[in-house]
Amino acid sequence: MKIVSAEEAVKAIKSNDNVYIHSTVATPERIVDAMVARHAELENVNLYHMHIEGKAAFNKPEYQMSFKDHAFFVSNNTRKAVQAGIADYIPIFYSEIPRVFRNGIIPLDVALMNLSPPDKHGNCSLGVSVDCSLAAMQSAKIVIALFNKKMPRTLGDGVFHISKIDFAVEANDEIFELNYGEPSEVEMQIGKNVASIIEDGATLQMGVGSIPNCVLACLKNHKKLGIHTELFSDGLMGLLETGAVTGELKRKHRGKIVSGLVMGTRKLYDFVDDNPQVAILDIGYVNDTAVIRQNPKVTAINSAIEVDMFGQICADSIGLFQYSGVGGQMDFMRGAMLSEGGKPIIALPSTTTKGESKIVNFLKHGASVVTTRAHARFVITEYGIADLYAKNLKQRAKELIAIAHPSHRENLEKEAFKVLGKI
Repeated sequence: MKIVSAEEAVKAIKSNDNVYIHSTVATPERIVDAMVARHAELENVNLYHMHIEGKAAFNKPEYQMSFKDHAFFVSNNTRKAVQAGIADYIPIFYSEIPRVFRNGIIPLDVALMNLSPPDKHGNCSLGVSVDCSLAAMQSAKIVIALFNKKMPRTLGDGVFHISKIDFAVEANDEIFELNYGEPSEVEMQIGKNVASIIEDGATLQMGVGSIPNCVLACLKNHKKLGIHTELFSDGLMGLLETGAVTGELKRKHRGKIVSGLVMGTRKLYDFVDDNPQVAILDIGYVNDTAVIRQNPKVTAINSAIEVDMFGQICADSIGLFQYSGVGGQMDFMRGAMLSEGGKPIIALPSTTTKGESKIVNFLKHGASVVTTRAHARFVITEYGIADLYAKNLKQRAKELIAIAHPSHRENLEKEAFKVLGKI
């Protein structure tokens, strides 16, 4: 291993290489910027990543000959490039990505990582993002890493010896933070509705954002909750402080908080630092339905862009516009359904910010189905709870229209009648 500058390290990247960028808030922007600065020397460098933070300057139109972005999950800094055809989106379950790297389906030449500095034994940590990044690092021929003093040292699958690293750049760079601020009245009501069907002893999975945080805020009087989640966010810390989370009833990793990545504020990053209560593990394991289902009463709380009257759930596109990605929603929706007493939940506001209904008769033209109607169970808005399990098409439409915004229900009923008859 060599300690070098970022500019020196990225000289290891060659034209036609396949390069992985460390996921989410662990995006090693210092190294990415140094790579982009070499654009004039590079051709056809293929970039692979999940959600990433930072400028993503490699997607500028003038760099098209140098870099080609292939996103497993589309984030705010890549949406325009995907829509313009400059970048591409790869639809895939989050749990499958490690296998894609390890089996050489997408062979990686270089991995760009953001790590905690080595400890006295020479061990580093992948910090806030183990997810599919562990498999990428293990599979890449060359590993270029930040030894970042601001990266928390997390325990679990992401601890490894520095002998795996080829080039290291010493840094004291801030980790990207996400703060969703105060929730709206609608979000709080959705949180209350979701919390009303969560039982004591449940094992929770939730995404990031205001609605999951509202749900967590409503669970402070619950008992013996466990955590096995794709993503660990700030909302969980408040719940931990109340003693509602003990993990004592979990069958997998009893007593521990299990996650694949961490996204939130500095307070959260400090909490997970060297914390033996928290295990950050490979997403191929965390999101494996065979693992998820073993825990009791798995309650998976996810969101959607729109839900049609049959229960088809679109969560990653607005019509033909690619908004995000498949991620792990289906992994946990199915895992929760297979769990003893489990509850897969889709929670969303009844309308968009423009007042359009999110409960629709038909998905928009070109919209993608992330969770099929056969996998859907609970759909929850601020107006109530629809339980679609073992319901026929007419019953589903009736349940969903009942939780739509009142101003849209009449039109939804009229359109449903044209297709299904009287409901």
